[in-house]
Amino acid sequence: MRLSPDEMIFWQHGFFKLNGTIVFTWILMLVMVVTSRLITRTLSLGLTRTRWQSLLEILVTGIEKQIEEVGLNQPRIYLGFLGTLFLFVAVACLGTIIPGFEPPTGSLSTTVALALCVFVAVPLYGIRDQGLKGYLKTYIEPTVIMLPFNVISDLSRTLALAVRLFGNMMSGAMIIGILLTITPLLFPIVMTALGLLTGLVQAYIFSILAAVYIAAATRTLQAKEH
Repeated sequence: MRLSPDEMIFWQHGFFKLNGTIVFTWILMLVMVVTSRLITRTLSLGLTRTRWQSLLEILVTGIEKQIEEVGLNQPRIYLGFLGTLFLFVAVACLGTIIPGFEPPTGSLSTTVALALCVFVAVPLYGIRDQGLKGYLKTYIEPTVIMLPFNVISDLSRTLALAVRLFGNMMSGAMIIGILLTITPLLFPIVMTALGLLTGLVQAYIFSILAAVYIAAATRTLQAKEH
């Protein structure tokens, strides 16, 4: 039983390895890009719209509303980043119903990469809204004693994001694998359905936490504007 797609080696030359995590990640990205292109190539501004466009509008509107409810006043600015995070994790989870496909989010390297994206995006959005000086000043508020604690907080929440997503995705795959060896028909189907629901919840939690961290980085400017 494989606990991670890292264990699937498709090609190896010395130190370099082409494992399942890399292959499935690129397949996932290719599917998302092609699907997005197919859906958006014939968008209509009139009253007559296709089912795919209606589904796309519902999805985009829902993500925007969730971003706004977190506390970000201009959700369109953050839609590309946060929406992509959500869709990547969600589609990776939905891909588990395809035989032979293993979600790359079951690898710690993938979840660390996603968490690092959030780690980089938070200060970028903070600097964009407050300027470099204004953002760095938040690390020493209300007193300079808080500097090491704020730095540790940034690092620890990045680690927590990665480990939380990895743990939940890996545990689901492990439970299904164990049940396959015990009851090869009924329980794995039920657990797969439950795993899909859990994966969607994890995608939602991951993107919402990223939005919360970005909102925290831009809260000073927004408070001044109010």
